[in-house]
Amino acid sequence: MLSLDEIADDLTVSVNTIKTHVRSIYTKLGVSSRRLAVLAAHENGLLAIGMRQR
Repeated sequence: MLSLDEIADDLTVSVNTIKTHVRSIYTKLGVSSRRLAVLAAHENGLLAIGMRQR
């Protein structure tokens, strides 16, 4: 539920670094949006229960 800017701030990296990683994740999951990435990750058991939220 975090924006790319918020993720970059939390990880102390640039927004461009986050964008690069997000594109790579989308490619590996075969999706084109954050919503589809979350669904694909859930379907493949890649999301842990009780993940950290802000």
